[in-house]
Amino acid sequence: MRISCVQLDMEFCNVERNYKKAEELITSTARNENPDLIVLPETWSTGYFPREDLEKYCEDDCSRVKSVFSALARDYGVNIAAGSVANIKNGGIFNTACVFDRDGRLVAEYDKTHLFTPMDEHKYFNFGSNVVTFELDGKKCGIVICYDIRFPELIRTLALEKIELLIMSSQWPDKRVNHLQVLTQARAIENQMFVACCNSCGTADGAVFGGSSQIIDPWGKVLARAGEKEEVITADCDFDIIKEIRNSINVFHDRRTEIYRI
Repeated sequence: MRISCVQLDMEFCNVERNYKKAEELITSTARNENPDLIVLPETWSTGYFPREDLEKYCEDDCSRVKSVFSALARDYGVNIAAGSVANIKNGGIFNTACVFDRDGRLVAEYDKTHLFTPMDEHKYFNFGSNVVTFELDGKKCGIVICYDIRFPELIRTLALEKIELLIMSSQWPDKRVNHLQVLTQARAIENQMFVACCNSCGTADGAVFGGSSQIIDPWGKVLARAGEKEEVITADCDFDIIKEIRNSINVFHDRRTEIYRI
C-alpha cells in the first residue's frame, strides 16, 4: 500500500481557505504521488481550535466533509482519511474523523475519545466512546486522533482487533514534537503494525504546530518523515512483513492477561 500524508498549514478559523487548500493538495497528491491512501491532519478546516463561537465553525454531521471527500475519493479512485473536523451530532460537538474508500463510500467515522484537558478541549467537545476499525484494500485499519496516541490501552485494543495499519491525524505542537516521533514509533513497534501519522504545521491561535508527520513500519523504521513546513510525504508499505514479524516475535501470544490491571 502506498500512503501519502498531507501536512497542511491551515489558517485559523478560515474554513473556506482551508477547504480550498485541502482540495488542491488532495488533487495534486492523487495525480503526482499515485497513492492508495491519502491522510489529512486533525481539525484542518479550522485549526486547533476556536473557542469563541465554536458552533459557528462546526459541520452538521460532517456534511461538507462527506460531500467533498467522497467525491474526491471516487473521482481519483483513492482511499482518503479526511482528518477530523469540529462536528455537531447527537446534540453535542465532537472532534470527528471520516474515512472514505476508493468508491467514495464512508467506511469509518470516529469521534476523538481522549480530549486534551491541558487546553480545555473537554470543555468544548464531547468525548467519543467507540473504538473504530475498518478495511481499506483488504487491509484492516484503525484510526485515532492526536492525544489518543498517549494511551497505549486504546492502541492495544485496536491491535487486538488485528489491525495492520493505524491512521493518526493530529495537531501536535512544535514544543513537544519529539514526543510525537517517539510515541508513534513505540506504538508501531509494540503492536507490530504500520503507523501513518499526519500532523499539521504553522500557527493557530498563537500555538505553533510541529509538522514531522511520519510513516513507520512495524519494526519502527521511519519510511518517510516531514519537516516543519507544509509538504506531502509518501511511502510504500509492504504489509507482507507483518506476518513474518508477528511470527518471529509473537508478543500477542506471549501476553500475560491474567496479571494485567488496566
